[in-house]
Amino acid sequence: MTAPEQGQAQDQDLAVPDAPLPVSVLTGFLGSGKTTVLRHLLAQPDMANTAVIVNEFGEIGLDHMLVENAKEDTILLNSGCLCCTVRGDLVETMRRLFKQRVRREIPPFDRLVIETTGLADPAPILQTLMNDPFLVERFRLDGVIATVDAANGGTTLDNHFESVKQAAVADRLLLTKTDAAEPDAAEALKIRLKDLNPAAPVLPVSQGEVEAAALFNAGLYDPTTKTLDVQRWLKPEAYDDDHGHDHHHDVNRHDASIRAFCITREEPLNWDRLNSWVEMLIMLYGGNLLRIKGILNVEDCQGPVVIHGVQHMFHPPSQLESWPDADHRSRLVFITRDLEKEMFEHTLEAFAGGSDLT
Repeated sequence: MTAPEQGQAQDQDLAVPDAPLPVSVLTGFLGSGKTTVLRHLLAQPDMANTAVIVNEFGEIGLDHMLVENAKEDTILLNSGCLCCTVRGDLVETMRRLFKQRVRREIPPFDRLVIETTGLADPAPILQTLMNDPFLVERFRLDGVIATVDAANGGTTLDNHFESVKQAAVADRLLLTKTDAAEPDAAEALKIRLKDLNPAAPVLPVSQGEVEAAALFNAGLYDPTTKTLDVQRWLKPEAYDDDHGHDHHHDVNRHDASIRAFCITREEPLNWDRLNSWVEMLIMLYGGNLLRIKGILNVEDCQGPVVIHGVQHMFHPPSQLESWPDADHRSRLVFITRDLEKEMFEHTLEAFAGGSDLT
């Protein structure tokens, strides 16, 4: 990780906006209803001033929503949403959209939604948003939205780790096709998803219908208060040990290897020692660090430091002006594969020193 105060180099050709544009990543395994959800979202007025990057227009049947072609492979919809297909590399597509926005070649948008393919691992997209110098200053990750089929999701989770990873890193879980699923099976899957990813709300969806407002503003930034809302984003209480992991004993399930937990530390942390610990974790276990979030009490820092990582990559740390409440403990939330909480506790104590680890 870079030091909290270290920033990214600016692109001299384009001004950096006062507030980075929020990006939501819509993912979900093949057949989970992601395309149906997206079609319903695109028709909603709440999607006005939103740009959506999709894999292919034809897959989601946009003809009845079209207004006009805006620019090359970009179209305007009746809802006011701007829709664009991926042309080559995603980074280049995002750069192109932003530049067209600045130059007023397309209508201005204040939010971006990226639809992944059904087999996609969302991690590379999240890592790109965290590390590409141009994108870091112009876009911010708002959240990951994952669709899970209520009728067949359990079998998919059993057989395809990609679907487990999509659900594990999500900030919002959409339980789709609930109208076609047995109520008991849907409820069992909901419980399983909550165990896999305790902090993500599970929203039942029928016929792909879900309110756009329920999916956005899942990130660290709260647009209503214009501030960073750490508690809402981190949700450390969701990782209470009492929520259990009984499914970990079933070796036939891919999610049996997933752990979700929170580590707290009372005393302020030394940044250099903490950084050494994180670098050790990345070097030894990077691929299995699915997602890391944290608010840290760092020595010689007036306010807390917020960190966010996905596997090998970390977003540049952010230092807040003040603590959100009277609780000044460091809290680190992990979602991992084949890694136990005790290992993180013991190695953090070894690097940071002291015996106050809880």
